[in-house]
Amino acid sequence: MVRILMNGCNGKMGRMITEIARSDENVEIVAGVDTYTGIPNDYPVFDSIEKCDVEADVVVDFSNAGAVDAFLDYCVEKKLPVVLCTTGLSEEQLNKVAEASKEIAVLKSANMSLGINLLLKLLQDAAKVLAPAGYDVEVVERHHNQKVDAPSGTALALADSVNEALNKEYHYVYDRSQVRQKREKKEIGISAVRGGTIVGEHEVIFAGTDEVVEFKHTAYSRSVFAKGAVEAGKFLAGKAPGMYDMGDVVGL
Repeated sequence: MVRILMNGCNGKMGRMITEIARSDENVEIVAGVDTYTGIPNDYPVFDSIEKCDVEADVVVDFSNAGAVDAFLDYCVEKKLPVVLCTTGLSEEQLNKVAEASKEIAVLKSANMSLGINLLLKLLQDAAKVLAPAGYDVEVVERHHNQKVDAPSGTALALADSVNEALNKEYHYVYDRSQVRQKREKKEIGISAVRGGTIVGEHEVIFAGTDEVVEFKHTAYSRSVFAKGAVEAGKFLAGKAPGMYDMGDVVGL
């Protein structure tokens, strides 16, 4: 039985992970952390991670960028592996994650779904064929109107996957409204749409002369991310220090 400490337990994703974990006989959420403690839970909830005195095997984090520094310090101190699902981290925080991975196991993923992680691999194969043939690359992501970071961490991960296959020779363009010029050959355009209750849609477009190839992933429910987070927690418990991702979990 893997014991999970859920950071951000009373947010939308935290509550969904709690539900998923209830039906999995191999895991148990033994404690939660959230600044909002007004929701009844089957486990104790602390308003700060420093106050948590419950033993766990792994931390699953679905909180916010502002909470990352404190819980990373906690995990390093307690030698707890951490599944880091929070996006929108600063460069300084990303460096801190890298430093933490020298002492604990850290699984960082911009998206916890199986489909997205398969797409990351497929895009590399496509990029190696289509980009040298002159196809332009564009990423378009759509999310609900409550999402605060843009572009999404998943959109950046998709762009990074393409760029990695192209020897990182491409640069990213987020806004063309301020510059009147033709599109450069080695750029990846990234666009963000915010509206309604869209859970998450990501498109990667390879646009060539008289031909367009599109890859699209649509999440219809947050449960796909919750299931992935629980599986990641089970995978990471007991792992040696280092950086891991969902590719390691699903064996890609």
